[in-house]
Amino acid sequence: MTRILVTGGNGQLGTDLALVLRTLDDVEVSAPGSRELDITDLPSVTATFAEFAPDVVINTAAYTAVDAAETDEDAAYRVNAAGPALLATAAAKTGTRLIHISTDYVFAGDAIAPYEVGDPTGPRSAYGRTKLAGETAVRELLPDLGYVVRTAWVYGATGANFVKTMARLEKERETVSVVDDQRGSPTWSADLAIGLAELAQSSAPAGIYHATGGGEVSWWGFARAIFEELGADHDRVLTTTTEQFPRPAPRPAYSVLSNAAWTAAGLSPLAPWREALTAAMGAIRAAAKA
Repeated sequence: MTRILVTGGNGQLGTDLALVLRTLDDVEVSAPGSRELDITDLPSVTATFAEFAPDVVINTAAYTAVDAAETDEDAAYRVNAAGPALLATAAAKTGTRLIHISTDYVFAGDAIAPYEVGDPTGPRSAYGRTKLAGETAVRELLPDLGYVVRTAWVYGATGANFVKTMARLEKERETVSVVDDQRGSPTWSADLAIGLAELAQSSAPAGIYHATGGGEVSWWGFARAIFEELGADHDRVLTTTTEQFPRPAPRPAYSVLSNAAWTAAGLSPLAPWREALTAAMGAIRAAAKA
């Protein structure tokens, strides 16, 4: 029996991951939310490790308010860096594997080809800096049992995300304007959850991996595809630029991550983003009805 602890169990990815893991044989799952397990609190982390005794921890807990982090970097640091460090320290004492989820924001976003796992980092936002600090803590404190999985543009049936926002705006507005100068790989959280479950049960070596939906697209192209899935006219999605749509935190212009290290470790690639979107829309509609 493999005991897997999922932190951030009430979040978008944590919810899907717990559902996937509970379908597996010989796996016992605990997926506490932040009120049950505060990863920034040493007594909470210590007690959870002592009571559940996990073989694997998958850390999906994160401070993801990208713009808010610009004015409250300390709060983001506590969850995105200090929390993973506590988890890694506890895991080192118990010989537990730790899979830590990170982000494309650790890169500068100025590349012209997909980022490989060993490419130089250079975050340009507070969120990115805190996530990179979390990566560093996991790899330094748990070099033989620590995994960092970077992903990007995640959306799912739980929580707020771009797909749900576009679905709402399609009903509310005649047209929507979406930036066409930021490119990335949309990633359905259910697909990512399946990949993480595979990693947790694999013999892949510790290290850094990238796991995203296959292919790439701009936010504008992604929005048009969402409209198509809704049966709406995709020409209602108009183009704009990042300069015309300023945000407190700078967004990476290029967020495409290479999945080469993932597949080289024998792990199954995630579905192409467009194929995944079709499957995801059914799940999102079902969740909305429920």
